[in-house]
Amino acid sequence: MSDDDHKQEPRKERAPSERDGVCFPVGESLSNLPGDYPDFLIQMIDIIASRRVTALQKVNVEQILLYWQLGQHILVKQQQAGWGAKVIDRLSQDLKKQLPALSGFSPRNLKYMTKFAASWPDAAIVQRTVAQLPWRSNCALLDKVKEQSARLWYAQEALERGWSRDMLVVHIDNNEFGRRGKSINNFPETLPPVQSDMAVQLFKDPYLFDFIGLDTPKREAELENRLQQHLEQFLVELGQGFAFVGRQVHLELGKQDFYADLLFYHLKMRCYVVVELKIGAFKPEHVSQLHLYQAVIDDQMRHETDQPTIGLLLVKEKNNLVVEYALSGYNNPIGVANWQQTMTQQLPENLRSSLPTIEELEQELSAVLEASSHDE
Repeated sequence: MSDDDHKQEPRKERAPSERDGVCFPVGESLSNLPGDYPDFLIQMIDIIASRRVTALQKVNVEQILLYWQLGQHILVKQQQAGWGAKVIDRLSQDLKKQLPALSGFSPRNLKYMTKFAASWPDAAIVQRTVAQLPWRSNCALLDKVKEQSARLWYAQEALERGWSRDMLVVHIDNNEFGRRGKSINNFPETLPPVQSDMAVQLFKDPYLFDFIGLDTPKREAELENRLQQHLEQFLVELGQGFAFVGRQVHLELGKQDFYADLLFYHLKMRCYVVVELKIGAFKPEHVSQLHLYQAVIDDQMRHETDQPTIGLLLVKEKNNLVVEYALSGYNNPIGVANWQQTMTQQLPENLRSSLPTIEELEQELSAVLEASSHDE
């Protein structure tokens, strides 16, 4: 069909007009369109959406680079000429006056730009990493992370894992940087180098289960129940890439029944991860139990393209030296870490002991309420 034939096709109108050049076109019904039109529409929407995302990313990068450049200029003036807050206040006022259509030049934001430039002196890192993050995420990094290596780590993780500003803050508040790669394990001896490095960074110590409540579980089954009730938060704490497979996975061996507490599959590492939960202290026999589950899962469930099953033992407390000796000699990759319900357990012992207990807080609150009732 030629272009002229297309032009001669009648268009569907709401109400045909007697005047040339005037019409009220409406969309043709799907039944009168080519059969592949719905697929074509989806393709067009995908193209538009992807281009919009790319355009927004470019706009964000340019904005962050602009803020970094402005911060660099202010920083130079502060260092060389001793400019202070009053200059920034006046600069903010004049920028908003000269550029009324633009926003983002408040005194507070100009101070953030200066701090941003001082914190990231390397232009290459800015271009490659932090300029890819939203400005609010960068401000959160400046406010909440003081150490440069930790700040860079959080920035890279946020970029790679697509963390929003709020999710980034959650991971910072939970000291993700300080806990990653801290589990005691035998990964270097039992996994290929690339897989080992990935596994070491995947697991942490301790694991924070603050979402299960303040009262301590009395039995492993109770802990499992609470973790399953808060599965989404549990998966966030485990880290990106974990897919839940099952709880109390039944393994029957020689007419004996065994039950693995929790089973996951890690999508990036391409392996099963079996998790055993203990409400007490670490015991060497826990390792042999976990080793048994790994062996069966590798034999019965593991696909030929999967990597070896990794075992993760979570205990309430452990002696690191005992754990190291217990892991020696095992050829299955196993990590051992603590779990806890509050972050205060990570504080130094001298500071931790100075914090009031729940009972002390309740007593203090009761005393205040009693005093208030007497005053009335």
